[in-house]
Amino acid sequence: MRQKSELVTTTKLLKYVLIGLIVFLGLICLYSGSSVAPGLRKPGDAVDDGADPVISRFVTRHDLDELFDDQEHNPEVPKSIPIPIRWPASRDEVWKANIPHTHLALEKSDQNWMVVDGDKIKFPGGGTHFHDGADKYISAIAGMLKFPGDKLSNGGNIRNVLDVGCGVASFGAYLLPLDIIAMSLAPNDVHENQIQFALERGIPSTLGVLGTRRLPFPSRSFELAHCSRCRIDWLQRGGILLLELDRLIQPGGYFVYSSPEAYAHDAENRRIWNAMYDLLRRMCWRVVSRKEQTVVWAKPLSNSCYLKRNEGTYPPLCSSDDDPDASWNVLMKPCITPYSAKMHREKGSGLEPWPKRLTAAPPRLEEVNVSPDEFYEDTNIWHYRVTEYWKQMKSVIRKDSFRNVMDMHSNLGGFAAAVKDKDVWVMNVAPVNSSSRLKIIYDRGLIGTVHDWCESFSTYPRTYDLLHAWTVFSEIESRGCSAEDLLIEMDRILRPEGFVIIRDKPSVINHVRKFLTALRWNGWLSEVEPRIDALSSNEERVLIARKKLWEDEAAIM
Repeated sequence: MRQKSELVTTTKLLKYVLIGLIVFLGLICLYSGSSVAPGLRKPGDAVDDGADPVISRFVTRHDLDELFDDQEHNPEVPKSIPIPIRWPASRDEVWKANIPHTHLALEKSDQNWMVVDGDKIKFPGGGTHFHDGADKYISAIAGMLKFPGDKLSNGGNIRNVLDVGCGVASFGAYLLPLDIIAMSLAPNDVHENQIQFALERGIPSTLGVLGTRRLPFPSRSFELAHCSRCRIDWLQRGGILLLELDRLIQPGGYFVYSSPEAYAHDAENRRIWNAMYDLLRRMCWRVVSRKEQTVVWAKPLSNSCYLKRNEGTYPPLCSSDDDPDASWNVLMKPCITPYSAKMHREKGSGLEPWPKRLTAAPPRLEEVNVSPDEFYEDTNIWHYRVTEYWKQMKSVIRKDSFRNVMDMHSNLGGFAAAVKDKDVWVMNVAPVNSSSRLKIIYDRGLIGTVHDWCESFSTYPRTYDLLHAWTVFSEIESRGCSAEDLLIEMDRILRPEGFVIIRDKPSVINHVRKFLTALRWNGWLSEVEPRIDALSSNEERVLIARKKLWEDEAAIM
């Protein structure tokens, strides 16, 4: 009897505990739903649906009433979009995510770029302070190359630079006053958050993966590649990363390598240097100069050296059916990309010096089936279009409103060329279905990348000040991808008080407008029907919207 009584007591106790647990969990769910669901309001709360933006004179009252009616009565149009919440896994991750905006932090990060032996700064040109030393370092490289006046731009013949393992992109920052633009590339590793710092400084930079797939750039994109203490194992997998670098460098272009392997005398560094030197010799690169910690290699101008190699020499030449410009999800290949018969004869890229190359018809136009006349027409059309954009935004933008700009469908680079005289830089994005045209972007002395807008873009939140989307929504719509997902991705990339310019068919613009309040892109609106031109496939509309800087319960959770 005693055992039976104890069993009944235990059963009742478990029953009460279970009921209490269910009630407790229910209360938690109820509380969470009321606090994180932006669409739920308490009785008596004031309703702020964003219905009073500063409206451009180009938007009619009727259109706005229709917009808010859609959001009020159409269940498919959200009134707000939930803010994603992610708690850091540890205190270390909290500190990693917060980058200090102080001169001291910048100074320390810049110093790391030049450190070779502990705290000892050692580089060509001397200097005891980074800001003094960086200029001397860059001039010293130009001197090693025997460029006139020790100017690295070499009369405009050095324009596009790839800085690999760039840290906070200080090398690229010091090149900008020289009319040299660097694609500063940080591998996706433990130092990837340095790129956020670089972008906040307004320096062109991007995240990338030096792994098994090609970087998203066409062949012959850069006149110079730079690696200073970039901690990349260039010899891995038979030197495949050096072969990828070879694909990206122009005929006669340079690879500047600053690292202990280039000068240190211990056994391990000598082993790495000897192996690297031997591989690059078989790739027909030659040492142009070597000084202190820095060595400069040059890529051959023609196929002559390749044809003189012994049969069976590694690495082999790539087969004729390999497209060196294919770069979206394409595996790196352990082979050398030879030059075409035309380039072999001309022994060079045939590009004009900067800034003339920005508006000159590039030699590779014929490879994308564009005539010089079409190229010049494209340039003129975009000059007019951008002028009209700025007229629309004139009342709300200041001189320093924009710095980091993205053209989400760059075509031939006309948009970026049209903003050349503004203090901005443009990340030209070639969608995957027109990726071959990215080579024209680089031939013009601009930078960019290939991307599929059905996927997220590899950058940090709040990275760009202005996004320009010409027919991007129509393109992904034709592939069955979600316009709503793209809008949310654009919102992630766009900084508060930044602008979006969407140029597309009227049905797309009408659909996008339904989401402006939910996205809080209604800080300022303008919509016009632009002039028809040779680039207009059919009727188009231009919608310009400004993202609000807002704070509420959702923003601070």
